[in-house]
Amino acid sequence: MNRPQVVILNSASVDGRMAVSPDVLLLYGDERWQAAEGASHFNAFQWLKLTHKPQATLEGSGSFARDNDEPAPLPPVEGDPKELYRDFLPDAVVHRPGHQGWFTAVDGRGRIRWDYKEYPDEQWTGWYALVWVARRTPPEYLAYLQRENIPYLVAGDERVDLGLALEKMGSLLGVTCVLSTAGGKLNGALLRAGLVDEINIEFLPTIIGGVKTPSLFSSPDLKPDEWPTRLKLISAQAQAEGRVWLRYQVVRASE
Repeated sequence: MNRPQVVILNSASVDGRMAVSPDVLLLYGDERWQAAEGASHFNAFQWLKLTHKPQATLEGSGSFARDNDEPAPLPPVEGDPKELYRDFLPDAVVHRPGHQGWFTAVDGRGRIRWDYKEYPDEQWTGWYALVWVARRTPPEYLAYLQRENIPYLVAGDERVDLGLALEKMGSLLGVTCVLSTAGGKLNGALLRAGLVDEINIEFLPTIIGGVKTPSLFSSPDLKPDEWPTRLKLISAQAQAEGRVWLRYQVVRASE
């Protein structure tokens, strides 16, 4: 498989929780999570961005919408929706001057309603929204993305085929590295599909607990003939306020 490198970065409590409760959006957190993170000036995200120079970030739909959230309804599609199920890569966006990268989201169910296509933040100048969808994605959502001029890639039938989507990122958009800060469900899916190359975890000096609270890797249980994913330590760095940053390389079965 010819695909971009996938680097994962997440902050987590010592017990592996990525939020303080199930009803908190991972992308935004709340004041309790911010208190757990502390006021450290070191920014692992920016360090990895400078080191790996990713051309895309990656989030799951759960970073933008909770499972019980009802997205705003969209108007029905008139006519044959077949044409909607082709990759939508408008030339004016893909080849726009000053392009730097893609804010990529996996949204096979069509749950995200986009407030920004380009984020009003100086450090993200030149970055633009991009969505991975599937052939089961509602046509109303695809029509909405086209109206908003938000590019999307169609990969998979019932759900998004992550490997195919990554291949398309490389072959159609020239992406060589993706930096994922997604939640545990997407992390777990990437891991089980063998699509992760490097894992970075910033452990915070706190314990949260909880049965349904989001954790680092939420994936199907290992089958009797499956083995845990082996990791090779790249570095371990103690930071201010009791934080610890661990970097691991994923060891392939062939290695």
